[in-house]
Amino acid sequence: MVHFVGAGPGAKDLITMRGHKYLSEADVIIYAGSLVNEELLKYAKNGAEIHNSAHMTLEEVIEVIKKAEKENKMTVRLHTGDSSIYGAIREQIDILESLNISYDVVPGVSSFCGAAASLNAEYTLPNVSQSVIITRMEGRTSVPERESIRSFASHKSTMVLFLSSSLTEELSKELIEGGYEKDTPVAVVYKATWPEEKIFRCTIETLHQTMTDNNINKTALILVGNFLGNNYERSELYNPKFTHEFREGIK
Repeated sequence: MVHFVGAGPGAKDLITMRGHKYLSEADVIIYAGSLVNEELLKYAKNGAEIHNSAHMTLEEVIEVIKKAEKENKMTVRLHTGDSSIYGAIREQIDILESLNISYDVVPGVSSFCGAAASLNAEYTLPNVSQSVIITRMEGRTSVPERESIRSFASHKSTMVLFLSSSLTEELSKELIEGGYEKDTPVAVVYKATWPEEKIFRCTIETLHQTMTDNNINKTALILVGNFLGNNYERSELYNPKFTHEFREGIK
């Protein structure tokens, strides 16, 4: 059996209870060493076989899993955050299915949730933004043209950018040319929830200089939008005059 486990955003106590259970029972652990906090490996049982996938190809990962299956061992494939976001699990799952190897997926706390918590922020504020766009800047690997930063920027919604810390000069340009104002607030959260977490606040116009001044070029999330400001409307859910299924509003 193979369990794809979301490790959470960084802090070792932000893995789910189910993820912790599987991790502590695993005979074989294959973890994304470039991003997963190695403190999580302390949950592994004595004698567990541990592999760092940062040094492995997809084919090598599958070979480790196949060997474990032949030996009737349980494998945990430990991905950073939640594996459904930039986790490259689909290609692994398709191969496991072709080999008739059983698997399941354990969700994890994504770093975009961890970053919001670190900022004490709410992505969806009434009359500010009711949508969150999770994306990345085009770099060495392309993105579909219809999903360019410029096209998304036209919505002026909340935007969370993964894998874009080394591309902020072009990113700022695309955000502004797409429709955001230059003074739109930005928060950069480096290693959200890790002990070494750092937070930088700036605007789209000053983003690149902020990243350069603080030598941030990887392992950071870039959050863009007016949800980072102070203006918003009160929600209707807790408005005493608003009627809903569980409460009659005051007339």
